[in-house]
Amino acid sequence: MVNENRTTPIPNKPDVKLNNSLAQRLHIKLDYDQLTNCMRCGFCLPACPTFRETGLEPESPRGRIALMKAVADGLMTPDQAFQDQMNHCLGCRACEPACPADVKYGQLIEQAREAIEDHAKHSIPVKGLRKMVFEGMFPHRGRLKVLGGTLAFYQKSGLRKIARHSGVMRMFPKHLAEMERILPNATSKGVVERIGTVYPAKGDVIARVALFRGCIMDVLFAETNVNTVKLLSEAGFEVVIPNEQVCCGALHAHSGEMELAKGLARTNVNVFKEAGIDYIVSNAGGCGALLVEYDHLLNDDMEHSALAKWFASRVIDVSELLHDHGRIPLFVESEESAFQPMTITYQDSCHLRNVMKSSDAPRQLMKQVANVNFIEMKEADRCCGSAGIYNVTQPEMANEILEHKMEHANRTQARYLLTSNPGCLLQMKLGVEKHGVNRQMEIKHIVDFLYERICHRDEVTNC
Repeated sequence: MVNENRTTPIPNKPDVKLNNSLAQRLHIKLDYDQLTNCMRCGFCLPACPTFRETGLEPESPRGRIALMKAVADGLMTPDQAFQDQMNHCLGCRACEPACPADVKYGQLIEQAREAIEDHAKHSIPVKGLRKMVFEGMFPHRGRLKVLGGTLAFYQKSGLRKIARHSGVMRMFPKHLAEMERILPNATSKGVVERIGTVYPAKGDVIARVALFRGCIMDVLFAETNVNTVKLLSEAGFEVVIPNEQVCCGALHAHSGEMELAKGLARTNVNVFKEAGIDYIVSNAGGCGALLVEYDHLLNDDMEHSALAKWFASRVIDVSELLHDHGRIPLFVESEESAFQPMTITYQDSCHLRNVMKSSDAPRQLMKQVANVNFIEMKEADRCCGSAGIYNVTQPEMANEILEHKMEHANRTQARYLLTSNPGCLLQMKLGVEKHGVNRQMEIKHIVDFLYERICHRDEVTNC
């Protein structure tokens, strides 16, 4: 393991005297090779959502890297403005495909945030909230089930109506009240509770795959998890769902809680290795992006590094697995598209496109549905402003980005806008509610849209 308390100079880093403890931590954490790889060419500027909104150099990947390097070189003290700038980044990583030098910006921003979090002076309430969320809730499946059950009771018992009509929601910040309105129905019964840990393939088995069920995914989008398994089964895959799997750690990593993320990763690589599978399937771009980089996350862990490489090499998005390796089912038209083509469009998950490098497979699958008219949305590859919990921590910037996104979505006049990530789905639902011209536009996960249109030959005779 790396000894972070060493005092000898770090290879490839300048030997500078740093009086500020955060500066010292950043000097240790930041990958200096990546900092110097940046050529300052500016190709990242038009790809960056915060730069596009503000036009400010520090709001760009190039600008943030320059700030990091200035601190690492001892030329700048990392004050509150520096910290705010690091946290203002969405982490969408659209700059990485645009970078001719292949700078690993995502790794740099996470290293910076980890160092910042190590020295953060949170208030007692914030400390308590972070500890409850990152340590007390997400790593524990049982507690997530309790959360799902509690939310379900709130939604179904009438308490939600009372809270909305009594004015109670006005006690919360506006953006949180808005998010509450678009939350889907929660549940305490996830995919394992509904269909078990093993689901057989239909027909000859192509491969044995494991579903990464996620944490919030299995509370707010459990039906999507179930549909994922059944869609994979239709395509010829035997699906296992290891019950001991835990949260992927993405929210931890993006929030500077890197050691907690590594702990979750260690559990997952061990659990999935024991499952005897060919692929590890993700249906959430945000989760998949960290899963596919477990090899980097655990690179310094001698005990788990080899296992992490094995794990990362098998992670694949559900659409890519279906399109590239499965027997694609016949997708028939729905009743609403029986008389005229139904218009659909697609919003890319940033992490699915920029990290997992999958953007074509979802589009190819959508185009195979009978009697649909696929319209490519302008700038579908641009971030919608969700970015994990960015729309909660940075609501002003998130809303500006979302408003521009909805301008493009509205122009498609689509009946359905599809996406491949739960955060994007919720953000786009909020966009339709706040900025939608066509309130009939429905936001769906691509898995749900496809599964609802599978031709079951034993049930339908005309397909």
